[in-house]
Amino acid sequence: MSEEFLVVGGGVSGIACARAIADAGLPVVVRDRGHRLGGRMAVKTVDGRPVDVGASYFTASVPVFQRLVDGWVDVDLARPWTNTFHVGEPGRLVGTRTGPMRYATPLGLRSIVEELAHGLAVAEHDEVGEVEAGPTVDGVEYAGVALAMPGPQALDVLSESLVAEREASGGVWEPCVALVATYDARAWPEVDGVFVNDSAVLTFIADDGRRRGDDAPVLVAHAHPLLSAAHLDDPDALLRPMLDEMSGVLGISAEPRSAFLKRWSLAKPMNPHAEHYFWSDGKVGLCGDGWHGPSRIESAYLSGRALGRAMGGSRPAAA
Repeated sequence: MSEEFLVVGGGVSGIACARAIADAGLPVVVRDRGHRLGGRMAVKTVDGRPVDVGASYFTASVPVFQRLVDGWVDVDLARPWTNTFHVGEPGRLVGTRTGPMRYATPLGLRSIVEELAHGLAVAEHDEVGEVEAGPTVDGVEYAGVALAMPGPQALDVLSESLVAEREASGGVWEPCVALVATYDARAWPEVDGVFVNDSAVLTFIADDGRRRGDDAPVLVAHAHPLLSAAHLDDPDALLRPMLDEMSGVLGISAEPRSAFLKRWSLAKPMNPHAEHYFWSDGKVGLCGDGWHGPSRIESAYLSGRALGRAMGGSRPAAA
Protein backbone atom coordinates (compact mmCIF):
# COMPACT_ATOMS: atom_id res chain seq x y z
CA MET A 1 0.00 0.00 0.00
CA SER A 2 1.25 3.45 -0.88
CA GLU A 3 2.39 5.74 1.93
CA GLU A 4 1.93 8.90 -0.14
CA PHE A 5 -1.08 11.19 0.07
CA LEU A 6 -2.41 13.21 -2.84
CA VAL A 7 -4.08 16.61 -2.75
CA VAL A 8 -5.81 17.67 -5.96
CA GLY A 9 -6.17 21.45 -6.20
CA GLY A 10 -3.65 24.21 -5.60
CA GLY A 11 -5.89 26.85 -4.07
CA VAL A 12 -5.61 27.94 -0.44
CA SER A 13 -7.62 24.96 0.87
CA GLY A 14 -5.56 22.40 -1.03
CA ILE A 15 -2.26 23.89 0.06
CA ALA A 16 -3.47 24.16 3.69
CA CYS A 17 -4.48 20.50 3.51
CA ALA A 18 -1.12 19.41 2.09
CA ARG A 19 0.75 21.51 4.64
CA ALA A 20 -1.09 19.84 7.52
CA ILE A 21 -0.30 16.38 6.12
CA ALA A 22 3.37 17.29 5.67
CA ASP A 23 3.48 18.73 9.19
CA ALA A 24 2.36 15.30 10.44
CA GLY A 25 5.53 13.85 8.90
CA LEU A 26 3.75 12.10 6.02
CA PRO A 27 4.62 12.26 2.31
CA VAL A 28 2.21 14.30 0.21
CA VAL A 29 2.09 15.66 -3.32
CA VAL A 30 -0.16 18.38 -4.76
CA ARG A 31 -1.47 18.22 -8.31
CA ASP A 32 -3.01 21.35 -9.81
CA ARG A 33 -4.30 21.84 -13.32
CA GLY A 34 -3.43 25.54 -13.41
CA HIS A 35 -0.20 27.11 -14.58
CA ARG A 36 0.20 28.81 -11.19
CA LEU A 37 -1.05 28.05 -7.69
CA GLY A 38 -3.87 30.09 -6.18
CA GLY A 39 -7.12 28.88 -7.67
CA ARG A 40 -9.69 31.67 -7.38
CA MET A 41 -7.10 33.81 -5.56
CA ALA A 42 -5.85 34.54 -9.05
CA VAL A 43 -3.61 37.39 -10.16
CA LYS A 44 -3.08 38.94 -13.58
CA THR A 45 -0.11 41.17 -14.36
CA VAL A 46 -1.33 44.38 -15.99
CA ASP A 47 1.12 47.13 -16.98
CA GLY A 48 3.79 45.43 -14.88
CA ARG A 49 1.77 45.27 -11.66
CA PRO A 50 -0.37 42.52 -10.13
CA VAL A 51 -4.17 42.78 -10.14
CA ASP A 52 -6.44 40.42 -8.20
CA VAL A 53 -8.94 39.08 -10.73
CA GLY A 54 -10.62 36.52 -8.45
CA ALA A 55 -11.11 36.96 -4.72
CA SER A 56 -10.92 40.60 -3.59
CA TYR A 57 -9.56 40.40 -0.03
CA PHE A 58 -9.62 38.25 3.10
CA THR A 59 -10.65 38.69 6.71
CA ALA A 60 -9.58 36.91 9.89
CA SER A 61 -11.83 35.96 12.80
CA VAL A 62 -10.38 32.68 14.13
CA PRO A 63 -7.19 32.89 16.25
CA VAL A 64 -5.24 30.25 14.31
CA PHE A 65 -5.84 32.11 11.05
CA GLN A 66 -5.28 35.53 12.62
CA ARG A 67 -1.84 34.39 13.82
CA LEU A 68 -1.01 33.29 10.29
CA VAL A 69 -2.18 36.64 8.91
CA ASP A 70 -0.18 38.54 11.52
CA GLY A 71 2.92 36.68 10.35
CA TRP A 72 2.23 37.66 6.75
CA VAL A 73 1.82 41.28 7.80
CA ASP A 74 5.10 41.18 9.74
CA VAL A 75 7.01 40.24 6.57
CA ASP A 76 5.01 42.59 4.30
CA LEU A 77 3.35 39.72 2.47
CA ALA A 78 -0.06 41.09 3.47
CA ARG A 79 -1.32 44.48 4.65
CA PRO A 80 -4.39 45.71 6.52
CA TRP A 81 -6.43 47.40 3.79
CA THR A 82 -9.66 48.84 5.20
CA ASN A 83 -12.60 48.15 7.48
CA THR A 84 -14.90 50.54 5.62
CA PHE A 85 -16.44 50.13 2.18
CA HIS A 86 -18.77 52.47 0.39
CA VAL A 87 -22.29 51.48 -0.57
CA GLY A 88 -23.56 52.39 -4.00
CA GLU A 89 -26.50 51.92 -6.30
CA PRO A 90 -26.92 52.58 -10.02
CA GLY A 91 -25.81 56.12 -10.69
CA ARG A 92 -24.40 57.11 -7.31
CA LEU A 93 -22.67 56.41 -4.00
CA VAL A 94 -25.05 56.48 -1.05
CA GLY A 95 -22.91 55.98 2.08
CA THR A 96 -20.40 53.75 3.84
CA ARG A 97 -20.47 50.48 5.77
CA THR A 98 -17.97 49.47 8.44
CA GLY A 99 -17.11 45.83 9.06
CA PRO A 100 -14.11 43.61 9.81
CA MET A 101 -10.62 44.57 8.70
CA ARG A 102 -10.05 43.49 5.11
CA TYR A 103 -6.51 42.42 4.25
CA ALA A 104 -4.85 42.74 0.86
CA THR A 105 -1.48 41.72 -0.53
CA PRO A 106 1.11 43.87 -2.34
CA LEU A 107 1.91 41.02 -4.75
CA GLY A 108 -1.65 39.73 -5.14
CA LEU A 109 -3.57 37.15 -3.13
CA ARG A 110 -1.90 34.27 -4.94
CA SER A 111 1.35 35.20 -3.17
CA ILE A 112 0.10 33.94 0.19
CA VAL A 113 -0.84 30.58 -1.34
CA GLU A 114 2.63 30.32 -2.85
CA GLU A 115 4.14 31.13 0.56
CA LEU A 116 2.07 28.39 2.21
CA ALA A 117 3.23 25.95 -0.48
CA HIS A 118 6.94 26.60 0.09
CA GLY A 119 8.73 23.27 0.43
CA LEU A 120 5.78 21.12 -0.70
CA ALA A 121 5.95 18.81 -3.71
CA VAL A 122 3.71 20.50 -6.28
CA ALA A 123 2.97 19.46 -9.86
CA GLU A 124 1.39 22.35 -11.78
CA HIS A 125 -0.50 22.11 -15.08
CA ASP A 126 -1.24 18.49 -14.12
CA GLU A 127 -4.88 17.60 -14.63
CA VAL A 128 -6.37 14.57 -12.87
CA GLY A 129 -8.43 12.07 -14.86
CA GLU A 130 -10.38 9.86 -12.44
CA VAL A 131 -10.45 9.10 -8.71
CA GLU A 132 -11.49 5.50 -8.00
CA ALA A 133 -11.84 3.24 -4.97
CA GLY A 134 -8.57 2.25 -3.34
CA PRO A 135 -8.13 5.15 -3.46
CA THR A 136 -6.42 5.31 -6.83
CA VAL A 137 -5.99 8.29 -9.15
CA ASP A 138 -5.33 7.60 -12.82
CA GLY A 139 -4.35 4.07 -11.82
CA VAL A 140 -1.89 5.09 -9.07
CA GLU A 141 -2.69 4.08 -5.50
CA TYR A 142 -2.44 6.58 -2.63
CA ALA A 143 -2.79 6.43 1.14
CA GLY A 144 -5.52 9.04 0.85
CA VAL A 145 -6.80 11.61 -1.63
CA ALA A 146 -8.14 15.12 -0.97
CA LEU A 147 -10.14 16.98 -3.60
CA ALA A 148 -9.77 20.68 -2.80
CA MET A 149 -12.11 22.16 -5.36
CA PRO A 150 -15.72 23.16 -5.98
CA GLY A 151 -18.19 20.27 -5.80
CA PRO A 152 -19.03 20.25 -9.53
CA GLN A 153 -15.33 19.88 -10.36
CA ALA A 154 -15.04 17.02 -7.86
CA LEU A 155 -17.96 15.28 -9.57
CA ASP A 156 -16.05 15.47 -12.85
CA VAL A 157 -13.25 13.29 -11.49
CA LEU A 158 -14.99 11.03 -8.97
CA SER A 159 -15.80 7.54 -10.19
CA GLU A 160 -19.48 6.60 -10.31
CA SER A 161 -18.65 3.86 -7.79
CA LEU A 162 -17.77 6.43 -5.09
CA VAL A 163 -21.39 7.06 -4.14
CA ALA A 164 -20.90 8.76 -0.75
CA GLU A 165 -18.19 11.02 -2.11
CA ARG A 166 -20.35 12.06 -5.06
CA GLU A 167 -23.33 12.77 -2.80
CA ALA A 168 -21.14 14.97 -0.59
CA SER A 169 -19.99 16.92 -3.66
CA GLY A 170 -23.47 18.23 -4.38
CA GLY A 171 -24.34 21.91 -4.31
CA VAL A 172 -25.11 24.92 -6.46
CA TRP A 173 -22.42 27.48 -7.31
CA GLU A 174 -22.75 31.04 -8.53
CA PRO A 175 -20.68 32.26 -11.48
CA CYS A 176 -19.00 35.65 -11.71
CA VAL A 177 -17.52 37.72 -14.51
CA ALA A 178 -14.81 40.10 -13.30
CA LEU A 179 -13.89 43.34 -15.08
CA VAL A 180 -10.43 44.92 -14.88
CA ALA A 181 -10.20 48.51 -16.16
CA THR A 182 -7.09 50.71 -16.20
CA TYR A 183 -7.22 54.49 -16.61
CA ASP A 184 -4.77 57.28 -17.43
CA ALA A 185 -5.53 58.97 -14.10
CA ARG A 186 -7.64 58.48 -10.99
CA ALA A 187 -10.96 60.13 -11.89
CA TRP A 188 -13.32 58.90 -9.16
CA PRO A 189 -13.99 59.63 -5.48
CA GLU A 190 -11.73 58.23 -2.77
CA VAL A 191 -13.12 54.74 -2.20
CA ASP A 192 -11.55 51.42 -1.28
CA GLY A 193 -14.41 49.19 -2.31
CA VAL A 194 -18.09 49.60 -3.09
CA PHE A 195 -20.93 47.19 -2.40
CA VAL A 196 -23.37 47.91 -5.23
CA ASN A 197 -27.01 47.42 -4.26
CA ASP A 198 -30.12 47.25 -6.44
CA SER A 199 -28.08 46.67 -9.59
CA ALA A 200 -28.71 43.94 -12.12
CA VAL A 201 -25.20 44.49 -13.48
CA LEU A 202 -22.65 44.80 -10.61
CA THR A 203 -22.29 43.61 -7.02
CA PHE A 204 -18.86 44.98 -6.04
CA ILE A 205 -16.16 47.42 -7.16
CA ALA A 206 -12.60 47.45 -5.80
CA ASP A 207 -10.07 50.25 -6.20
CA ASP A 208 -7.05 48.07 -6.94
CA GLY A 209 -4.62 50.96 -6.50
CA ARG A 210 -5.75 51.55 -2.93
CA ARG A 211 -5.99 47.80 -2.35
CA ARG A 212 -2.42 47.33 -3.53
CA GLY A 213 -1.20 50.50 -1.83
CA ASP A 214 0.35 52.11 -4.92
CA ASP A 215 -2.66 54.25 -5.97
CA ALA A 216 -2.51 52.97 -9.55
CA PRO A 217 -5.64 54.02 -11.53
CA VAL A 218 -7.07 50.49 -11.78
CA LEU A 219 -10.57 49.30 -10.91
CA VAL A 220 -11.94 45.76 -10.63
CA ALA A 221 -15.68 45.06 -10.69
CA HIS A 222 -17.73 41.88 -10.25
CA ALA A 223 -20.86 41.22 -12.28
CA HIS A 224 -24.14 40.14 -10.72
CA PRO A 225 -24.32 36.31 -10.63
CA LEU A 226 -27.56 36.17 -12.66
CA LEU A 227 -26.05 38.34 -15.38
CA SER A 228 -22.83 36.31 -15.25
CA ALA A 229 -24.78 33.06 -15.61
CA ALA A 230 -26.60 34.41 -18.66
CA HIS A 231 -23.32 35.28 -20.39
CA LEU A 232 -20.89 32.51 -19.49
CA ASP A 233 -20.66 31.58 -23.17
CA ASP A 234 -20.18 35.18 -24.30
CA PRO A 235 -18.68 37.15 -21.39
CA ASP A 236 -17.34 39.85 -23.74
CA ALA A 237 -20.92 41.04 -24.16
CA LEU A 238 -20.74 42.30 -20.56
CA LEU A 239 -17.79 44.64 -21.10
CA ARG A 240 -19.81 47.72 -22.06
CA PRO A 241 -22.66 47.24 -19.56
CA MET A 242 -20.20 46.68 -16.69
CA LEU A 243 -18.09 49.70 -17.64
CA ASP A 244 -21.19 51.90 -17.92
CA GLU A 245 -22.59 50.77 -14.56
CA MET A 246 -19.26 51.24 -12.80
CA SER A 247 -18.85 54.68 -14.35
CA GLY A 248 -22.32 55.64 -13.18
CA VAL A 249 -21.76 54.49 -9.59
CA LEU A 250 -18.40 56.28 -9.32
CA GLY A 251 -19.16 59.28 -11.51
CA ILE A 252 -16.43 58.50 -14.05
CA SER A 253 -16.60 60.34 -17.37
CA ALA A 254 -13.32 59.09 -18.86
CA GLU A 255 -12.98 55.92 -20.90
CA PRO A 256 -10.48 53.33 -19.62
CA ARG A 257 -7.13 52.98 -21.30
CA SER A 258 -7.64 49.21 -21.31
CA ALA A 259 -10.24 46.77 -20.06
CA PHE A 260 -10.72 43.01 -20.04
CA LEU A 261 -12.94 40.36 -18.45
CA LYS A 262 -12.21 37.19 -16.47
CA ARG A 263 -14.89 34.49 -16.29
CA TRP A 264 -15.40 32.35 -13.19
CA SER A 265 -18.01 29.67 -13.81
CA LEU A 266 -17.79 28.41 -10.21
CA ALA A 267 -17.13 31.52 -8.16
CA LYS A 268 -19.07 30.98 -4.93
CA PRO A 269 -21.13 28.21 -3.30
CA MET A 270 -24.75 29.19 -2.68
CA ASN A 271 -25.22 26.61 0.08
CA PRO A 272 -21.84 25.74 1.69
CA HIS A 273 -21.78 22.76 4.05
CA ALA A 274 -21.70 23.53 7.76
CA GLU A 275 -19.08 20.81 8.33
CA HIS A 276 -15.41 21.68 7.94
CA TYR A 277 -14.75 18.87 5.44
CA PHE A 278 -15.73 15.39 4.24
CA TRP A 279 -13.55 12.32 4.80
CA SER A 280 -14.85 8.94 3.70
CA ASP A 281 -14.12 5.42 4.84
CA GLY A 282 -12.56 4.99 1.41
CA LYS A 283 -9.90 7.61 2.29
CA VAL A 284 -11.21 10.27 -0.10
CA GLY A 285 -11.75 13.76 1.26
CA LEU A 286 -13.38 17.01 0.14
CA CYS A 287 -12.52 20.50 1.33
CA GLY A 288 -12.62 24.13 0.27
CA ASP A 289 -14.91 27.12 0.52
CA GLY A 290 -17.86 24.84 -0.22
CA TRP A 291 -17.35 23.62 3.35
CA HIS A 292 -17.40 25.36 6.73
CA GLY A 293 -19.49 28.28 5.42
CA PRO A 294 -19.83 31.12 4.91
CA SER A 295 -17.63 31.09 1.84
CA ARG A 296 -14.42 33.09 2.28
CA ILE A 297 -10.66 32.62 2.16
CA GLU A 298 -10.38 32.03 5.89
CA SER A 299 -13.04 29.30 5.75
CA ALA A 300 -11.31 27.63 2.80
CA TYR A 301 -7.99 27.63 4.64
CA LEU A 302 -9.55 26.22 7.82
CA SER A 303 -11.42 23.57 5.84
CA GLY A 304 -8.25 22.36 4.12
CA ARG A 305 -6.26 22.47 7.35
CA ALA A 306 -8.90 20.45 9.20
CA LEU A 307 -9.06 17.79 6.47
CA GLY A 308 -5.27 17.59 6.30
CA ARG A 309 -5.05 17.09 10.06
CA ALA A 310 -7.66 14.32 9.84
CA MET A 311 -5.77 12.66 6.99
CA GLY A 312 -2.45 13.07 8.76
CA GLY A 313 -3.85 11.34 11.82
CA SER A 314 -5.32 8.48 9.82
CA ARG A 315 -1.93 6.74 9.48
CA PRO A 316 1.14 6.70 11.73
CA ALA A 317 3.89 9.14 10.73
CA ALA A 318 6.87 7.62 8.97
CA ALA A 319 9.90 7.10 11.18
